[in-house]
Amino acid sequence: MGLLSDPVRRRALARLVLRLNAPLCVLSYVAGIAWFLALAFPPLTQRTYMSENAMGSTMVEEQFAGGDRARGFARDFAAHRRKSGALPVAWLERTMRSVGLEVYTQSFSRKLPFPDETHERYMVSGTNVYGILRAPRAASTESLVLTVPCGPDSTNSQAVGLLLALAAHFRGQIYWAKDIIFLVTEHDLLGTEAWLEAYHDVNVTGMQSSPLQGRAGAIQAAVALELSSDVVTSLDVAVEGLNGQLPNLDLLNLFQTFCQKGGLLCTLQGKLQAQDWTSIDGPLQGLQTLLLMVLQQASGRPHGPHGLFLRYRVEALTLRGINSFRQYKYDLVAVGKALEGVFRKLNHLLERLHQSFFFYLLPALSRFVSIGLYMPAAGFLLLVLGHALELWMQLHEAGVGPEEAGGASGPSPLPPQAQGIGLASLVAPLLISQAMGLALYVLPVLGQHVATQHFPVAEAEAVVLTLLAIYAAGLALPHNTHWVVSTQASDRGWMALKLVALIYLALQLACITLTNFSLGFLLAATMVPAAALTKPSGPRPLYGTLLVLTSPAATLLGSLFLWRELQEAPLSLAEGWQLFLAALAQGVLEHHTYGALLFPLLALGLYPCWLLFWNVLFWK
Repeated sequence: MGLLSDPVRRRALARLVLRLNAPLCVLSYVAGIAWFLALAFPPLTQRTYMSENAMGSTMVEEQFAGGDRARGFARDFAAHRRKSGALPVAWLERTMRSVGLEVYTQSFSRKLPFPDETHERYMVSGTNVYGILRAPRAASTESLVLTVPCGPDSTNSQAVGLLLALAAHFRGQIYWAKDIIFLVTEHDLLGTEAWLEAYHDVNVTGMQSSPLQGRAGAIQAAVALELSSDVVTSLDVAVEGLNGQLPNLDLLNLFQTFCQKGGLLCTLQGKLQAQDWTSIDGPLQGLQTLLLMVLQQASGRPHGPHGLFLRYRVEALTLRGINSFRQYKYDLVAVGKALEGVFRKLNHLLERLHQSFFFYLLPALSRFVSIGLYMPAAGFLLLVLGHALELWMQLHEAGVGPEEAGGASGPSPLPPQAQGIGLASLVAPLLISQAMGLALYVLPVLGQHVATQHFPVAEAEAVVLTLLAIYAAGLALPHNTHWVVSTQASDRGWMALKLVALIYLALQLACITLTNFSLGFLLAATMVPAAALTKPSGPRPLYGTLLVLTSPAATLLGSLFLWRELQEAPLSLAEGWQLFLAALAQGVLEHHTYGALLFPLLALGLYPCWLLFWNVLFWK
């Protein structure tokens, strides 16, 4: 304590911190990026392993042999769907009853906040059909779910056929200790959300649906299936859920184990697994897969029906059958046996999956990076915001400022006038920036009808254009605040504003990183350098360009280009801009429809914070 209480020693410590602050910030940022890139290399990446004892062995004999029956169901389903132009509810009810299930239906409707041009829908109404196989060996206290989404433009007939064939096969077995729900939803994720809300007796998205007439036990796990062909060359696994949630790693390990047992080829993010991790090629391929997962998770979108189950503490995966040019192909029997093995092992669970990781990154299906190994990467980046300590010392330590450089025997506090000016200068930019963020969040949806009446645009286009207009209008923030900020404010005014902005940014990024590491890391990697460098002196055009290029909107645009580049489908500038506009519309729509949090985080938190740094840059 003597070091901090002695004015001379405290002044010496302040000088040391100021002298080393810049090189330490650079070193910390480089270390954070290097640590992240090293996550795909051993020993930071580890082999996956099964933590749940009840699922540690795959010694079950899969007996499913209903491939022909599954194909027959798929043909009948596709024919009735073409005939009716919608989900053939009556045929599904009749077929599920014929295989021995308790069959129920649920109708639902949802008016979207504005038309979804991607799926061409606005007023959505549909019907979900589900059948329950009651467990013969236990009371209906726990259940498992096998679900197939059916959208208006999806060809998922083979998945419906396999679901019905598995239901018929499971009905003839006596070892089930959990109820099994076979669910076919209409309108993709909207139908899934309607059924989940009704099953758990909640309404978090404003969905209008009929109550469920039949229920099973508490859902322990779920598998969503998407197949577009009678044969598959690989099964792609989707794990990213709503707002970056991930299923328990044991569920993924279980599926991968049964795929290995049956010889099925599995992919992650559409990428094959690297086989040789001792050479440089394996980790580099793993780094591509890891980056794709980071970009997918950072978006906060549910990348399959499983993503909505995770909100209700139900561990779930989405499996997509891929039929490509690869030599080895597998029929529905192989896929059915893998699913049978997974459900039989889940049937052994005595409690919810909890022993393995919920926070992880995947460079491959057989390797993972735990939270304890990837969090230091974000920690190093956030240390750069320790630049706030330098500003605080310049504001509050008398021996640090240029006017006190001659050295005095004790601390000399700031004049009261200077302190008052510094505090008063913070009010206007803080209020105006938060008001701009609130307008960015509220006005696009509320003002869409006004925009369509005065301009020849559709509702979805009006929402996107209003977003861009408000976002660009924020660039005038410094000119607005200068009308109410005293022109006699000293340099301590912008230093105080930047100090508040750095603390605000650090708190937001720290909270985001704890819940969604991928989003927090991407935002930190882009916003932190510009935030630390920005000041109203020096090469301001360079600082301004850097701020614009690292703004939340520019980060989203750059992420889209990187995502398509990693998928080996690069975009042109025009295609990238169109995809950016579509992503803006989908982000707003998914927030109001499913509760995705990326849009409010950017509009109400990070955008106002970025405006504070913009105001610092143009401080007069």
